[in-house]
Amino acid sequence: MSIGNSSEDDRIPGSEEDRQEDRPSVGRILQQARISAGLTVDEVSSTTRVRVPIVHAIEQDDFSRCGGRVYARGHIRTLARAVGLDPVPLVTQYDAEHGGRPAPTPAAPLFDAARIRPEPRRPNWTAAMVAAIVAVVGFVGFTLFNGGAKSGPVSADPASGKPSTASSAKAVPGKGKTDPKAEPKSGPKGEASASAIAGVPGNKVTVKLTAENGQTWMSAKDGDGKLLEEGVLARGASKTFTDNKRIDLVLGNAGAVQLFVNGKEVKNLGSDGQVQRLSYTRGDPSAG
Repeated sequence: MSIGNSSEDDRIPGSEEDRQEDRPSVGRILQQARISAGLTVDEVSSTTRVRVPIVHAIEQDDFSRCGGRVYARGHIRTLARAVGLDPVPLVTQYDAEHGGRPAPTPAAPLFDAARIRPEPRRPNWTAAMVAAIVAVVGFVGFTLFNGGAKSGPVSADPASGKPSTASSAKAVPGKGKTDPKAEPKSGPKGEASASAIAGVPGNKVTVKLTAENGQTWMSAKDGDGKLLEEGVLARGASKTFTDNKRIDLVLGNAGAVQLFVNGKEVKNLGSDGQVQRLSYTRGDPSAG
């Protein structure tokens, strides 16, 4: 029997302390997942809006730049989703390594409803007077306008010799005609809409991807190398891209994506978590 402080040899094999030491840190797990997904720090920062220095610090288990434990927990969740991880175990591990979950902020005291009494509503005489004046002015103007339209210079009718007004001798312009604004419009725009609904255009390459089995990071570029869209596609969401020449795709989780190219489904894109770089042109998608 030994007397004094216990050494490392006295530690029970397989204890909770040993398991905690063998378990990778939160930052290490996030870094490995990002590398496995084929993503750079700049790409993750652009997707999550978390600044590059903070991403580097978190991957080195330095959470001092996050601005507090609440913000650190939020950054861990955001980065975990971007690289395809479940954020709950990582946040739980962070809480266990940093003193537990932060205490919730106490709610503000409620106001005493009995002390708050609405003031008696007073009639708005000013608004009523303004409305009455506007009504009178409108009525007078309408009367004068109609009276002026009906009256006019009096002239004698050459056939009967009776006086007649100028307004009765002239036909009312536009009477009996259909308002051209009310007629239905037709032309190239309507025909273009009908042809767009008819199906996928044969002179272009059209790519539609859906995150059917889980979320994925994706990037799409056109035939000139211009970035069309980049970011995390949530589960169930869809994106459609069209170009005259080519569409280049990068999928961070190919096993979760359902892909249609030029109206034809492309199967066996890859397994869960696998990064795929694909390129498609017009015609049969098997050429991509």
